[in-house]
Amino acid sequence: MRRNPLGRSGIEVSAFCLGTMTFGSQTDAATAHRQIEAASAAGIDFMDAAEMYPVNPVTAETVGRTEEILGDWFAKSGRRSDWVLATKVSGEGLAAVRDGAPISPSTMTEALEASLRRLQTDVIDLYQLHWPNRGSYAFRKMWGFAPWQQDPAAERQHMADALGWAAEQVARGTIRAMGLSNESAWGTMTWNRIAEADGLPRMQSVQNEYSLLYRHADTDLAEVLLHEEVGFLPYSPLAAGLLSGKYQAGALPEGSRMAINGDLGGRKGDRAFEAVETYLQIARDFGHDPVQMAFAWSAARPFVTSSIFGATTFDQLEHALGAVDVTLSEECLAALDAAWRAHPFPY
Repeated sequence: MRRNPLGRSGIEVSAFCLGTMTFGSQTDAATAHRQIEAASAAGIDFMDAAEMYPVNPVTAETVGRTEEILGDWFAKSGRRSDWVLATKVSGEGLAAVRDGAPISPSTMTEALEASLRRLQTDVIDLYQLHWPNRGSYAFRKMWGFAPWQQDPAAERQHMADALGWAAEQVARGTIRAMGLSNESAWGTMTWNRIAEADGLPRMQSVQNEYSLLYRHADTDLAEVLLHEEVGFLPYSPLAAGLLSGKYQAGALPEGSRMAINGDLGGRKGDRAFEAVETYLQIARDFGHDPVQMAFAWSAARPFVTSSIFGATTFDQLEHALGAVDVTLSEECLAALDAAWRAHPFPY
């Protein structure tokens, strides 16, 4: 499998990343461990977790369970060194984690120590901030996103404090690299301007939503990622399952994400289903499986470092792994671009 540099960290990762957010809720521990082994056999050596996982739903009782499942596999297999391991500290407002406390050196220390224990490891390869304290336009929050209400001086101080903490952890050996999630172009640039000015660890990656249905990263953020050598780790490349086609014509598979949370985090709607039908037709026209087409498109984007995909069941994972061998023709890529112009921002 193709391997790509993770920013300027010196770490290389596989072009696909195993997402784990359902491990411990929709995916039991035995199935999760099978998924890890199958992904490894396919050439994947990068996995992504978070202290708040599993999701669907996030609850105080289940916070950390995903990391525990990963830690149990590392302990059982003795193969921690085979994987580049990423996890995240939750940001402000998630009541299930530390009563929604914002990110600060003290909350990061608390979160990191807990993650290390649960993961049964001494080091996190990529430690990410799950979303910025100032808020984010991710998760359908762009309609109320108000940068003019931010305090840039306070933001810069927060960044300097967090990066100073990161320097201590890198020196201690508990973290190899730092990254961001649900961050903007301005935020990414500002984090790294401060890092470079003060000799602190730079942010090596950004993990944002990105798919055929959600191409917000294509402009300003892509420019930053490419020219500043920051890795991009897209999540939801299947648009929470929409691009599989399994929800078309009112279908609601038992145990699916839509069956559990209803509107797929605000993604469900007539315009989304219309767009999905266009992509399904493109897959038929070019002889591709729609799931594998969506994953292959994401991983092949010029600014993508590693595309994160997750699966609830083992069969879904095996199906998704077929994307590793899919190459999309220029004609197919042109058709996908035309579909985006016809159905821009469907949610």
